Parts: sequence; C-alpha cells; structure tokens
Amino acid sequence: MKYITEYRDAKLVNGVLDEIRRITTRPWVLMEICGGQTHAIVRHGIDQLLPRQIELVHGPGCPVCVTPLELIDKALAIAARPNVIFTSYGDMLRVPGSAHDLFSIRAGGGDVRVVYSPLDAVKIAQQNPDKQVVFFAIGFETTAPANAMSVVQAKALGVKNFSILVSHVCVPPAMHAILSSPLNRVQGFLAAGHVCAVMGYWEYPPIADQYRVPIAVTGFEPLDIAQGILTAVQMLEAGRIGVENAYPRAVTLEGNVPAQNVIRQVFMQVDRKWRGIGVIPQSGWALRPELAEFNAETRFDVGEIQTQESPLCIAGQILQGLRKPHDCPAFGNQCTPEHPLGATMVSSEGACAAYYKYGRHTLLENAQ
Repeated sequence: MKYITEYRDAKLVNGVLDEIRRITTRPWVLMEICGGQTHAIVRHGIDQLLPRQIELVHGPGCPVCVTPLELIDKALAIAARPNVIFTSYGDMLRVPGSAHDLFSIRAGGGDVRVVYSPLDAVKIAQQNPDKQVVFFAIGFETTAPANAMSVVQAKALGVKNFSILVSHVCVPPAMHAILSSPLNRVQGFLAAGHVCAVMGYWEYPPIADQYRVPIAVTGFEPLDIAQGILTAVQMLEAGRIGVENAYPRAVTLEGNVPAQNVIRQVFMQVDRKWRGIGVIPQSGWALRPELAEFNAETRFDVGEIQTQESPLCIAGQILQGLRKPHDCPAFGNQCTPEHPLGATMVSSEGACAAYYKYGRHTLLENAQ
C-alpha cells in the first residue's frame, strides 16, 4: 500500500538503526508516550535491535489503562440499570472494575453495545427515545474532537436521552508529572504522533526547556519509530534541547485548529485521576457547566464509589516508566488477557498486553 509499505521496509529501518548504533556513545533512557507505539516497538522487536545503551520505557499513553477504577465502577453501575443502553469502544468491555467488567454486565442482561464512533451512540439514542443512551468518552486528545462533536450534535438535534461519561486526559500534564518526579529516569521523549496531529506540538517546547529534555514527535510504523529514536538520540548526543518533528507527513506545529476549537467549545480543563498514578493537576477535560445535561455522572447520580486495586498489579509503575511488565510477579500467570488484574493487560494499547501478545514472557522463561 502506497505511503505505508515503504515505512515498513526492513532495509530502510536497518539503515536508521545502523545510524543510531554509530552515533550512540552513552546510555540513554527514552520514553514513548503512546501505547500504540509501544505495541509497534514490541511487535517488530525494535527495542531489541537498538544498541544496548538505549533503553525504551513505556509511558502512560494508553487511555484505557489510565481510566481510573472509580470511573470504571461508575460505568458498571450505570450500565446495569434496566433503562440504559451503555455504549463504548470495544477495549473497555474487558477492563476490570472492582468486581466485574462490562462483559459481565452484558452477560447478566445489561444492554451494553460496542460502537465505532460516539456519533453512532447519538443515532442509537434517536432510535430508542424510551431509553437513556450513555457513551463512555475516554481517551487522549486524539478522540476528544469526535466525543465533543457527539455532544454538539445531540444538542443541535434536541436529543435529550443521550449523555457521556467523561474520562479524557491530556499528554503534556502527564509529561510534567513524569519529569518532575524524584524517581524519573526519562532523558528524552518520543511524542505521540496522532495526539500531535490534533493538537500540534506548540505545547511541548516549554516542557523541553523546563526539564532540559529533547522531544521527538514520532509516528507508528517501524521506520517512523526508528527515525524518532534517531532524532532523540542525535539531540541527546549533541546536548540539544527542544522539540523536533520526525513525523512531518502527519503533524504540523499548530495541529488541527478546528478540532481544537470544538474541544474547547465542549470541554474545560480539570484535575484528573489517572489509574495507577494518582491525580495530575489540570490533566483532563470535563464537560463545561452549560452542557451539564449531557453529563452521565450527574444524570445518574452515581456518587462517590470506593474502590480497591489488586495489590499484585504494578501497572502504575509501568505507566510511569519505572518498571517493565515482566518485572511484575503476576505477569503471565495470575495476570493474563483472559484473567487480567489491571487494564494494561487487556487494552489493545497496554504495555502488558503487548509483552504477552508478542511472547516476551516466553522469551524470558527460555532465557532463564
């Protein structure tokens, strides 16, 4: 396929990897923010092809993984109600709450449906005026425009039985949280290309300047990722601080301005809790007060819910780049995709799911 296969060309990728090996003189720790990049790295073994001095650690850029347990439990409580059609992307159905998941609710008779767009949920609401239709609006900046448009459309159409359960988070505050931690090991970032396609990368230079780190905007194909790593290593080796765009075919400095405008029209910045990490100030979005009628939390008055994480799960440390999935004693035995202890094992962007799917646990067992 044109414009795809060339970015998977092994000869081109190996050429970039050779250049990384040639210029690397010191150990460096890089974090890829995005879970999609994590899966691509593990799937293609890119981390294993790098020089030993380069370590890749995995960041919190998996929206399913960082959705707080309290909100999962609120989703379960809403979805279990008899007059509700609860809609969500498929990833969320197997994410464990305190006691159940959305699949369990559906098996018990709840009307839980997978949709591919929040606008589909608006249509379902129009087709079922006697039901309350809720969409689970999770994600980073990438999914926010479509989720915002669902509210804009529902309001314009006068759809009164539609609401969204919001768990939106933003990348820049998470980078601040990681870099300001006394435990931080990250010396450079591979920024998520799809987030930057929406938001641009104008927010990132102040982060690079404040923490004295290089940031390379990076895509998702093997050549994109190798080029992003090369860009970051070149900056580190030269002592350069700043942001460089290694994904220019999809990303501009200013980003998608109309998408940013619709986000601001519907959402406002708020403090947000991240599963396994805690509250990060001004790291999320919530519905504006004038759109409170579309807020599922208030519509269903689910209130405060007390939760309990599995004591075995170290997903929070993995999401901060402090540990790897194979460092978890439960990985691959007590915790598997069929019986997950945490969201990082079930999400299609979760680091634990990537390590399990592509056999990293098997490689470790064989090595031992």
